[in-house]
Amino acid sequence: MSNIGGWKRPGIPQVLMKAGCHPYFNLPDFTQPSPPSTPSSLPSHQRCRPSDVTKGLLVALLGGGLPAGFVGPFSRMAYQASHLPSLELLICRCLFHLPIALLLKLRGDPLLGPPDVRGRACLHALLNVLSIGCAYSAVQVVPAGNAATVRKGTLQEGTTGLYTALGYVLAFLGGLALSLGLLVYRSLDFPSCLLTVAFLFGLVGLVGSVPGLFLLQTPVLPNDPLSWSCVGAVGILALVSFVCVSYAVTKAHPALVCAVLHSEVVVALMLQYYVLYETVAPSDIMGAGVVLGSIAIITAQNLSCEREGQVEE
Repeated sequence: MSNIGGWKRPGIPQVLMKAGCHPYFNLPDFTQPSPPSTPSSLPSHQRCRPSDVTKGLLVALLGGGLPAGFVGPFSRMAYQASHLPSLELLICRCLFHLPIALLLKLRGDPLLGPPDVRGRACLHALLNVLSIGCAYSAVQVVPAGNAATVRKGTLQEGTTGLYTALGYVLAFLGGLALSLGLLVYRSLDFPSCLLTVAFLFGLVGLVGSVPGLFLLQTPVLPNDPLSWSCVGAVGILALVSFVCVSYAVTKAHPALVCAVLHSEVVVALMLQYYVLYETVAPSDIMGAGVVLGSIAIITAQNLSCEREGQVEE
């Protein structure tokens, strides 16, 4: 530090040190650790998550419609391989629902649901059993893609024969019972509702199908791997579709869920052509295009995201 005329002038190094810089370079002191950098997060009002309606439609599309599209062709393959009756196939599917009783017991919930809603829960199971029974009977009479189309409400003309007409009527009744069942399920609200109705479907289906099998049809014991593989695939895929559709209808309106479930028609038509090698008419292809367009429009109109205190569509 220099002294000029009694006034002390600080040296350059001291000035730089007081400024927090290196004594020889006018740069920040990198010898000191810098505070950790935190990633910038979006403000709360800009965060977006799918709404309940969007979740319901996506679950209905990916978990409900797509697996259900495989059920019809696999059912027809089992019938063609070993002439497996429709009621016997329904019994095999119901067996996949019975182990859910163990989950209900572990949770300490009644198997048949609370007494005040037990009647509606059994009605929901009965409607679903009727729907599936009609659908399985229809795919044995008419092509799988056509049966799925009629089950979803599009009746094709030009088909003759009383036996074939009966198949289309069964497919239509199956779709009607499915729609009514979704409305009944939406009115149910109690703990373990999904597990309860899934178990009741298996129980009611066994109670009604076992006597009907011996009275109306002839039981068949398949002896080929293809039939057993189709039966197992039908049971697993149908259970996944049942659970996803039941969940979706609690998030979105049943009409929207039924509309998205039309994706089953497209999948069934593709399997009918590429796997079963059955003819697909140009009208079927046009119908599949209409279904895909309808699903795209309905999904786009109902896609929405939830933000803090508001919903943007």
